[in-house]
Amino acid sequence: MSDVLKTQILVVGGGTGGTAAAIQAARRGAQVTLVSEFPWLGGMLTSAGVSVPDGNELVAFQTGLWGAFLRELRQRQEGGLDHAWVSFFSFDPRLGARILADWVAELPNLRWIQGQRPRAVQRQGDRLTAVRFDHCTIEADLILDATELGDLLALGDVDYRWGWEPQELWQEPSAPTQVQLDGEPVCRRYPVQSPTWVVYLEDYGDQLAPPIVSPLAHPPSFDGSWGGWSDAQFLDYGRLPGGRFMLNWPGIGNDYGEGLDRLLGGDISRRTYGEEAIAHSLAFAAYVQQRVGRRYGLARGVFPDVAGPGGGALALHPYFRESRRLEALTTVTETDILPRAGARVAVLPLNDRGQVSAIALGNYPNDHHYPGFDYRLAPKSLRWGGRWTGTPFTIPYEALVPAAVDSLLACEKNIGVSHMANGATRLQPVVLGIGQAAGMAAALCVQRGCQPRDLPVRELQEALLGDPLAPAAVIPLFDADPQRPDWLDLQRHYLDHPEAYADDGCHGGRIPALSPVDLPVLKGQFRRLGDQDYRLETSAGGWQLVTLRAEVNAALESLQDGQRLTLQGRLNPAGNWLLVESL
Repeated sequence: MSDVLKTQILVVGGGTGGTAAAIQAARRGAQVTLVSEFPWLGGMLTSAGVSVPDGNELVAFQTGLWGAFLRELRQRQEGGLDHAWVSFFSFDPRLGARILADWVAELPNLRWIQGQRPRAVQRQGDRLTAVRFDHCTIEADLILDATELGDLLALGDVDYRWGWEPQELWQEPSAPTQVQLDGEPVCRRYPVQSPTWVVYLEDYGDQLAPPIVSPLAHPPSFDGSWGGWSDAQFLDYGRLPGGRFMLNWPGIGNDYGEGLDRLLGGDISRRTYGEEAIAHSLAFAAYVQQRVGRRYGLARGVFPDVAGPGGGALALHPYFRESRRLEALTTVTETDILPRAGARVAVLPLNDRGQVSAIALGNYPNDHHYPGFDYRLAPKSLRWGGRWTGTPFTIPYEALVPAAVDSLLACEKNIGVSHMANGATRLQPVVLGIGQAAGMAAALCVQRGCQPRDLPVRELQEALLGDPLAPAAVIPLFDADPQRPDWLDLQRHYLDHPEAYADDGCHGGRIPALSPVDLPVLKGQFRRLGDQDYRLETSAGGWQLVTLRAEVNAALESLQDGQRLTLQGRLNPAGNWLLVESL
């Protein structure tokens, strides 16, 4: 007979969303139990190895626990975060896991149980009451499903989606019609996006790295994997501090999408899928080594050692891009994440009372992974700060709340979202925001003694905006970050007056001057090569100029070609850009 424990809030899953939810709920004063399968917290950000995260990179979007996490990384990681070119943030996953574990350890009302998986869910009518794990059963007032694949939805007999939806359902521009859905090979082969079992390489310097032996007798051809990129550019895509490299390469790389329905099965079918995914990633690593040379080999001692080939170079579990998706009070569809006509921001979501119901935000371009297929999606990108970025959108609270079940919130990739929109909502910063909102909502429900569906959304928004440690934006504004004195007033203004939310996603008016920063001073000639395409030419060479700050973006737009320029910033050799912090 397993032990029976009691808690106010039970968070099942120690990934990106679950960790954020547990921390936020406990900081709000609730009694929280967090149960994780793995010894590391953070999921996609850490234990799945994707420590070069995408999205929410603009300073105005670095809010909440996402912004706090970045600030902590900058303080603790020697050498900064400017290492890779696929992202502005590249960090050692061990450090990321340590930061999250430290935050958890600071909270005496947060109990963390490791090494447990959910096995059954107990219900009383339409209310979930407890979850049975390998060695204990935990009863809770509220349960949060933060599993990587939405396991509680299946165990609790909660309605969910898996697979593609036809265009006829929600009129999503990129969705296939029912006829195409029945006939397109990509739809039949990949019910959801392909996961990746991330593996790390290491620069062995003057030593010869041990040869990487493919576990596959007949590995697939990886020829042409990085196309026109040089070998150095390919490695720098996911360059990490300490001479390590993340292999999370799309297309002809280590995405693995064979037999994805096995992920819905039991331990044996998931284990079989995982073994195949590992073998595929190691085969890709062997190909990379053959191509770039024995200076590079499997990284040593990054992840807790696992049995078999790969050891400490292999992430603890796959990077799952998609899971079961909740049948929620509302479903986020592709039309909700695309910019409204003639604008660069999406429409703000309104609930049935006409209130803005946004509780988290993202800005990543929609991105789907189907190895061997180039599936075209409606664009949602724009040039800003000297580079391409994604158009912002928001997540409504109702997407976290089940349509027909009480005492449950979703807080991972398992929210109410369509297959199409999942390509933008699945990113690490967005899921951190979703988790923070779910944790705050759960704590407020405990305080009020109400169900999630009865929680006033404005109360949740005010709690997120006013959090003393990690205030989180709910309205995307390119020109307003939490350091701006009137930031809270601006957020409230658009919650009260959504009709005033401008097409350009800006409040307008003067942007407050940036405080001096302690960074190198560089001088040179400013070159305007095109719209949002800038360079700085110096006697030592030229660099692309990019920025994540609204006031610098505005200044760059106003400069004339050929002007002499003095700036402060950080050089990223991998991307050959200068990240400008001050002009």
